[in-house]
Amino acid sequence: MPDIDLQTLWPMVVSGGFVVGFLVGLTGVGAGSLMTPFLIAKIGVSPTLAVGTDLLFASITKASAVWPHHNFGNVNWRLVAGLAMGSVPGSLSMLLLLHLLDPDTARLSAFIKEALVVALLLSSLAILLYPLITRRGAQVVEPADVPVRRLPTLLLGLGLGSIVTLTSVGAGAIGVVILTLLYPTLRTRRLIGTDVVHAVPLTLISGLGHMSIGNTSFALLGLLLIGSIPGIAIGSRLTGKLPDWLLRIFLSIILCFAAYQLALRI
Repeated sequence: MPDIDLQTLWPMVVSGGFVVGFLVGLTGVGAGSLMTPFLIAKIGVSPTLAVGTDLLFASITKASAVWPHHNFGNVNWRLVAGLAMGSVPGSLSMLLLLHLLDPDTARLSAFIKEALVVALLLSSLAILLYPLITRRGAQVVEPADVPVRRLPTLLLGLGLGSIVTLTSVGAGAIGVVILTLLYPTLRTRRLIGTDVVHAVPLTLISGLGHMSIGNTSFALLGLLLIGSIPGIAIGSRLTGKLPDWLLRIFLSIILCFAAYQLALRI
């Protein structure tokens, strides 16, 4: 259980879940990048508990998008498998490392905060650069069968698995941008759909691993889902109503502010 009074803070937790869910539905980014900093900086949850709870939260929220993406043909399943071949071992290795080293809680919390600040700033930069990267390949026709670059994809998965398991950040913005560099002929919708689907097993395995070592609060998770489910529904309906460039700038500013809030607590 978290070292906070959920009976008093539950309105703030539900409201935070709604805001994050709204942004996820609107932009496709934010489940990990915004939720963990919110839980640490605003709710007062310990970094380890925030990461573990947020990973399960992300797996549940993104799982709801798998079937629609599959139906619309937005998923390259061979690429998902290639990423998972790296990310699953990367996640398990990080969990094993945390278990074997059994680091001091205070030091681990401080390290997670520092890693989160770096990951948030990288995510913010990735969100701003993504349109410039995709514009470069806008005239390229996607081939019928996009070959999977096995080694780079494996290494990307390995890196994402390790980073996401430690910080819960990176599966969204960072993953999509690097995939764009590796697969410039793949359409944007397939890049996003593939990244979202790959994030589901990654966050689920990481979340279950954290749960096994006691880094999960189901009461906190339930409150977040109560707020996020309607938030995602409303945000999804508004997608396309606002200019994409404005959404990206807004989200980038929020991520930088979250990084700043965490930096003050280091």
